[in-house]
Amino acid sequence: MLHMKPAVFEYYDPTTLSEALNLLAQLGGTARPLAGGQSLVPMMNLRLARPSQLIDLNRIAELSYLRVENGELRVGAMTRQREIERSATVAERWPLLREATGYIGHVQIRNRGTVGGSLAHAYPSAELPVVMCALGAVFVLRSQRGERSLNAKEFFVGPMTTVLEPDELLIEVRVPPLPPRTGWAFQEISRRFGDFALMAVGGLLTLDETGVIQQARLAFTDSTPMRPESAEKRLLGRRPGSDLFYEVAGVAARDLNPDADIHASAEYRREVARVLARRVLAQAAERAQASSEA
Repeated sequence: MLHMKPAVFEYYDPTTLSEALNLLAQLGGTARPLAGGQSLVPMMNLRLARPSQLIDLNRIAELSYLRVENGELRVGAMTRQREIERSATVAERWPLLREATGYIGHVQIRNRGTVGGSLAHAYPSAELPVVMCALGAVFVLRSQRGERSLNAKEFFVGPMTTVLEPDELLIEVRVPPLPPRTGWAFQEISRRFGDFALMAVGGLLTLDETGVIQQARLAFTDSTPMRPESAEKRLLGRRPGSDLFYEVAGVAARDLNPDADIHASAEYRREVARVLARRVLAQAAERAQASSEA
């Protein structure tokens, strides 16, 4: 029988981070935090998730903010995705994040969905994990035991799996500034607009004053967000060009280990990754060159 109502649970409604962390410490591994609820609530309705307690984070104002400190973008975990999309500061200084956020579901989803909720859910095809990986973001985790900061490779450990302990919350994401002469691009393929990506690629290219590639980042949706470091290294010290991008995109796609499901085969996803990577590199290079000329 297919259930469309959640199993019985206790509901908690803290108004401070301290109160929420205290509840997580007391309740052990039987409680789940509720952020935007765009993933957890449907899973509960289908009884794929059956938490004994639900800790609603929506009234914790101290977790909802978007600000720049020491050149970094600081994003509170309860910041709505729509705030990222509508921020003039993000559009100007972190355009890759703005571009990727526009692909998340539909406006109604982005109005409720939170940055921290999407990252903690760690769905393999979601846009925010892959773009944060490309941007070199740092994830700040806190419990009553203390605080720790991790990069994307440390934070994401498997499909829908992170290093978050049962008593921990992701409280903030810190995105470093982009160097001068940096171009960016994000592309994805999905069955319909608003669906999860069959494959998504985000990239950054930084040129030196002579037009040579000084820094390169590529990130792909995979079982976890993946940066093909061997492919990135092939770009360094070379001038942008279609032959180079074709070569590097092929190397990057070979490093992927995509899943096969009813929507697409692993081979199809790998081929799409190669095509998208080439497009991303070309567009990022074009934008980097335009930035250099400006």
